Amino acid sequence: MTDGQTSLGMPQLPAPDYPAEVRARLEADAKEIIARYPGSRSALLPLLHLVQSEEGHVTRTGMRFCAEVLDLTTAEVTAVATFYTMYRRKPSGDYQVGVCTNTLCAVMGGDAIFEELKEHLGVGNDETTEDGKVTLEHIECNAACDFAPVMMVNWEFFDNQTPASAKKIVDDLRAGRPVEPTRGAPLCTYKETARILAGFPDEREGAVEATGGAGPASLVGLRLAKGETPHHKIVHPRGESASGEGE
Repeated sequence: MTDGQTSLGMPQLPAPDYPAEVRARLEADAKEIIARYPGSRSALLPLLHLVQSEEGHVTRTGMRFCAEVLDLTTAEVTAVATFYTMYRRKPSGDYQVGVCTNTLCAVMGGDAIFEELKEHLGVGNDETTEDGKVTLEHIECNAACDFAPVMMVNWEFFDNQTPASAKKIVDDLRAGRPVEPTRGAPLCTYKETARILAGFPDEREGAVEATGGAGPASLVGLRLAKGETPHHKIVHPRGESASGEGE
């Protein structure tokens, strides 16, 4: 062994298959996903989300399953699974906490949030707390620069964060207390999120209606283009509560 990942010894044995009942259930779901596409290999991305919803990360067994149902090689599936960071390659927590450390979020406090969360949780980047609740990682961009600094939990937005508010969020997640995103659907576990990303409906009551749309900071350009006068206060300063939309 040269490190924890690379073996110079015997070739790795083939991945085991899923138990029969799991395999049957996943095959039924996979058939539904594949039917959405004119070419079956186009279903690979949602199928990787499907197998991720089973174990919380994409295992060798999951990649073998995708290869077999799509008539691909495991090398082809592995090439895709390792390219996209949305696919976890090792066990992770119930809640994937991603802190944007790209330029705007970083200068607005993202770097400080990430460093304080590492110390607070006792984990490094891409590591999971001992209780299995939270996996922390830095993200290059959450595509929400107008709400910087931004944090995401299982891909739901938490805007205008501070180190204190970020620590409260992870503490509440670990304690099982309710946590509401700034915008978007209510939180669910990482496995449940993966199944939704595979293309299956979110059947929680009110979840779809709660997704909403863009926030006021994102729409200011559209309002200007329409000749409207945008509100003076587009984003409420961190630590203040909104007292009225027109303020």
